[in-house]
Amino acid sequence: MATDAAEQRRLASVVESWLGRGVLVVGDAMLDEWRFAESDRLCREAPAPVLTLRRRLTAAGGAANTAVNLTALGGLAALVAPVGADVAGDELHDCLDRAGVWDRTISQPGRPTPVKRRLLAADQILLREDEGDADETLPEEGVQRMLNALARATEELRADRDGQPPTLVVCDYGLGALPEAVRSWLVRHRDSFATVALDAHDLAYWRGLAPTVVTPSFAEATRLLNDAVTAGPASSSAVAGIRVSVAEDGTTAATGGPVPAAAAAGAEEGGRDGDGSAAPDATPPGGGDGAGPVGGDGLTVTSDEIGVSGDDIVVAGDETSSATAGRPVAAGGVSRALVAQARLAELRERTGADVVAVTLDAEGAVVGGADGRSRRSHATPVPASYAVGAGDAYLAAMTLALAAGAPLPTAAQLAQLAATTTVSDTGTCVCLREDLIAALGSVDEAPARIVLDRDALVELVERHRAEGRTVVFTNGCFDVLHRGHVRYLDQARDLGDLLVVAVNSDESVRRIKGTDRPVNPVEDRVAVLAALSCVDHVVVFEEDSPTALIEAIRPDVYVKGGDYPPDMVPEAPLVRRLGGEVRTLGYVPDRSTSAVIERIRSHGDAARGAVRTSTLRRRGTAQTAGSTQTGGTAQAAGSPQTGGTAAASSRRA
Repeated sequence: MATDAAEQRRLASVVESWLGRGVLVVGDAMLDEWRFAESDRLCREAPAPVLTLRRRLTAAGGAANTAVNLTALGGLAALVAPVGADVAGDELHDCLDRAGVWDRTISQPGRPTPVKRRLLAADQILLREDEGDADETLPEEGVQRMLNALARATEELRADRDGQPPTLVVCDYGLGALPEAVRSWLVRHRDSFATVALDAHDLAYWRGLAPTVVTPSFAEATRLLNDAVTAGPASSSAVAGIRVSVAEDGTTAATGGPVPAAAAAGAEEGGRDGDGSAAPDATPPGGGDGAGPVGGDGLTVTSDEIGVSGDDIVVAGDETSSATAGRPVAAGGVSRALVAQARLAELRERTGADVVAVTLDAEGAVVGGADGRSRRSHATPVPASYAVGAGDAYLAAMTLALAAGAPLPTAAQLAQLAATTTVSDTGTCVCLREDLIAALGSVDEAPARIVLDRDALVELVERHRAEGRTVVFTNGCFDVLHRGHVRYLDQARDLGDLLVVAVNSDESVRRIKGTDRPVNPVEDRVAVLAALSCVDHVVVFEEDSPTALIEAIRPDVYVKGGDYPPDMVPEAPLVRRLGGEVRTLGYVPDRSTSAVIERIRSHGDAARGAVRTSTLRRRGTAQTAGSTQTGGTAQAAGSPQTGGTAAASSRRA
C-alpha cells in the first residue's frame, strides 16, 4: 500500500505511462492445471486420503503466464514459444485468447505441451505431476519456425508503436524452447529491443545478451556465482557458497575465496520451477532432517539454503535465521537477503545486466542497479498454493516500469506490489492493472498529508526505513519555485525511495536573505512544493541550519544544489557521521530565485519608466493643442498662464 498521496500519484503515473507498450515474450510456455478435491476418509489399501474431484481449472503458465500478466497490467504482449499439437496445447491457446495476448506460438507435433498438474484438498497442494522436460528438444524445422516467428513478431510490435523498438522478455526454464540457435538470434538482435528482461534457471547461458534486468531466485544467483569459480559443470565437488563476513553493524562483504562443500547437489537442484514460484525443498542428501552433508569446512547444504558452523555465515530461509521448518542455522547466522545484498555487484558483472533483482519468495526481493545501492522489498507470507506465478507478476511489472523509464526504486516497488497484490487465492497468479492501481490506494487525498511537523516526520521516516526504503533529504528557502528547482528535486528523488524537503520559515529566510525576502510566505512555498510529484514530504524548520533535522531524520542521502564538491557542504561531516552520503547537484544555468526576482524588478522599473514617458507625452500634446486656441482660454506650452480656465484645462490634460 502506498503511504502518502505524492507517492500514490507517482506510482499511478508510471502505471498509466506503460499502457499499450509492446513486449515480445519468448521462452518455455506451459499449461497450469488445478484439480480441487475433497476428502473425508482414508483409503483402506494404504494410509492415504480418498479424494473426490470437485473442480478443474486451467491457466497459462511459465512464459505464457508472464505474457498474460504483461497484458493484464496494460501492456501489449506477443508470445513466441513452441506449443504441442495436443489437448493441453489447445487449452493453452484458449487461455492466451481470453487474456488478449498476441498468440504467435508455433505448433510442434510430436512435442507435448509442458503441463504442471496440481491436486489440492482444502487449498493444500497434495501432489504435483509434471509433463515435459528438457529432453523434448526442438527439431531443426521447429527452430527455423521459431526464428521466423521472432522476426515477424518483432516487426509487428514495432509497427504497432509507430517504429519504436519493443521490449523483450526471455523466460528460460530449461524445457527446450530456447536452443542455441534461438539464443544466438536474440543476442545478435539485442539492439532491436529498448529494454530486455531475463528470467532464466541458468543465467550463464545468457551472458552475451546484456539484459536490462535479470530476476534470479536466490538458488539461481548462487548457482551462477558457484559456476564462476568452478572449472566445468557442477558436480558433487562444486562450490556451494562464497564466504561472507558480517560486521557488527550488520553490513556484509565477501571475504575471499569460495567455501568448498562435500556435496552440493541439493543446492544445485534448488530454485524456481518454470511457473514463477518457489520450488519445494528437495530432500537433501545425507538424511531427511533438513541438513545435508557437512564438508571439511563445516558447510551444510540444503535445497535453497546454505549453513555454516563456526564463525562463518548461515544462509537461512527466513529473516530471523531460525531453525523452524528444519532449516539449519548457526549462531550469528545471516539471512539470504543480506547475502544477496553483498553479492549484487558481482551478479551484475556476471550477468552483464544493468539491474539485478534477487527474488526471495516469501521474503520479498533484493534489487541493485548501477548506482551500487541495494533496495529491499518485503512480501506477505501466504500459503504455497496462493503464490504460484507471483514471480511472473513481479517480472511483468518490473519490466513495464523500467521500459517506461521509471527510476529503479519505483520499478522495484511496483514489481513487489504487483506480486503481493495477486497472492490472494489459490491458482496461477495474474495481476490486473485495476487491482494494482487499487492497491496503491486513493490518489485523491489532500496533499496536506505530505506536510508534516517534525515529530510526525521522524516517526514516518523511521517506518519507511524499517521497510527498507532509502531516505533522501534536502533543504532550502524555495522562495520563487522555478525550472532549476524542479529539475534539482527530480534528480534528488531519483537517488532514493523517499524525498523529504525541509523549508526555511519566513523568519529564517529574512535572517539569511534580508528583510525583503521571502517574496512568498511559507504556507505558499510549502503548498507549491507539496504539489510536485517528486516530493514525498515537506517540513518547515525555524533554525538557520537544518542540522537538528538531519540529526533527527538521519537521511541516507543528503542533497544540496551547487557545482561545488560535497566536502564543501557545511552539513557533510554530520551526515557522514550519521552514516549518510552527501551529493551535490548542479542547477540549471541562469536559473535562480535571485535572478527571477531581479528580472521581475527590472520589468517593473521599465514599466514604470514607460508610464512616466507616456504621461509626459500626453501632457505635451495637450499643451501644444491649447496654444491654438484664441480668447486667452489657453496659451502655448511654456507661456505664463493667466486666468483659472487655462490652469484647469492643463490639469485635465
